[in-house]
Amino acid sequence: MRKDNIILIGFMGVGKGTTARAYAKKYGIYNIDTDDLIESKENRTIPKIFKKKGEKYFRKLEQETADWIECCVEGTLISCGGGFYQVKNLKKLGTVVLLDASYDWIYHRLSTAKNAKNKLAKRPLFAEPKKAKKLYAQREKAYKEVADLVVNVEGKSLEEVLEEIWKGVESFASE
Repeated sequence: MRKDNIILIGFMGVGKGTTARAYAKKYGIYNIDTDDLIESKENRTIPKIFKKKGEKYFRKLEQETADWIECCVEGTLISCGGGFYQVKNLKKLGTVVLLDASYDWIYHRLSTAKNAKNKLAKRPLFAEPKKAKKLYAQREKAYKEVADLVVNVEGKSLEEVLEEIWKGVESFASE
């Protein structure tokens, strides 16, 4: 049975965390971030987890996090790391909302932010932009296949994105 959560997925840097915080504040619900949960559990940052234990170990931690969400989290907005869409039980966690944008728009968003150096540094897979673009191309179709709702964020205000998510989730829930 699907839970009453909203699951935000999308490529790293698309704005899942920013959107989640704003949505939670506007609509009065809790929000959690899967990367924050993993960092807390491991007591180290994502880049350090990747460096010390590797990507395979990190993906194992994502699955453990998904299992915990399935078991214990209800009525929450959950922003997910870029690869979280691969967890086996994603559809059981809630309504899956893809925040979608082109790679070039995402890279521009990150590289022109006030704290661009930090935004890029905390995303270890963005260390090499050519590899990140290839990864984006590999994931783009898969994101859309698992999403219940796709919200293109390019050229939209945060308020417009929030409204589109709200309306989409409400219509999905009433089906």
